[in-house]
Amino acid sequence: MPLVIGHRGAPGYLPEHSRSSYSRAIEAGVDAVEPDVVPSADGVLVVRHENEIGATTDVSTRPEFADRRTSRVVDGERSTGWFTEDFTWAELQTLRCRERLPALRPGSAAHDDTEPVLRLRDVLELARAGGVGVVLEIKHAAAFARRGFDMAALVAAELRDAGWADAVDALIIESFEPLVLSRLREHGIRVPLVQLIESDGAPWDLRERDGADASSYASMLTPAGLDALAAEVEGISVDKRLVLAPDRWGRGRGPARLVGEAKRRGLRVYTWTCRPENAFLLPAHRRPGGRAAFGDYRGEWSVLRDAQLDGVFVDHPDLGVEFFGAGRR
Repeated sequence: MPLVIGHRGAPGYLPEHSRSSYSRAIEAGVDAVEPDVVPSADGVLVVRHENEIGATTDVSTRPEFADRRTSRVVDGERSTGWFTEDFTWAELQTLRCRERLPALRPGSAAHDDTEPVLRLRDVLELARAGGVGVVLEIKHAAAFARRGFDMAALVAAELRDAGWADAVDALIIESFEPLVLSRLREHGIRVPLVQLIESDGAPWDLRERDGADASSYASMLTPAGLDALAAEVEGISVDKRLVLAPDRWGRGRGPARLVGEAKRRGLRVYTWTCRPENAFLLPAHRRPGGRAAFGDYRGEWSVLRDAQLDGVFVDHPDLGVEFFGAGRR
């Protein structure tokens, strides 16, 4: 049975990356929780899905930070708002978490503005106290490098300070950018590393380095690409559509062969993200009631279960534990 990983905690019920969201995931019985990390101006690793925090905190309501609003290009996309790297950790601590998808998850949004932003250290302590593992995602390493932040060095130092650097059975580190994973090895980090893989496009750090010759995500899933990955990392984590393999009508035909091909090379295989709402399901599994209503998520998730994956990321930990982990505990 796969590991059940609370994706940003339990964001199906509570604002992502908040203390209560992580606590709810741990209480539901997940095997691990997944924090994303971005830096503050003074190099503290902050737990946010993106460095732009206008939608996931109350920063837009804070007049003292109005002049921090700016536009910035991150991984080729221009975004306007407030960015963690323009705030010290002391300033970020004053902000409160908000639901990222309030129209889709109003129940979670009802808890807006009640809890402070967390550091990676806070999540590591919560996980250790709760007896669960951590799957740590490093965000936008190439973009932060241009602004003077070495994400590999920051992560390595924090893990050592927190006593997690050698937690090979409790910690996994993942990124969409392969170069930051390589640099972690140079910093002596020996925990399992996982390459995140989108359904299209190419890693941004490789695009910056190699231009039009950058290896695409699709090329990573060819036999030669998987051979190369197996020499560098312990696993891959793929968009669930790559496992479901939908046809042009949105009907799943999976499990896709890539899972078996990767496993034959000794790679662990994870997928993201299992969500029950119609908005996130393949068309064949949607049901009446609108985007926020739960569809036939069990039907879609059955394909993922049949794939014999090593781990699945879930937004509703109770549903994930019940479906993927039944009988394990």
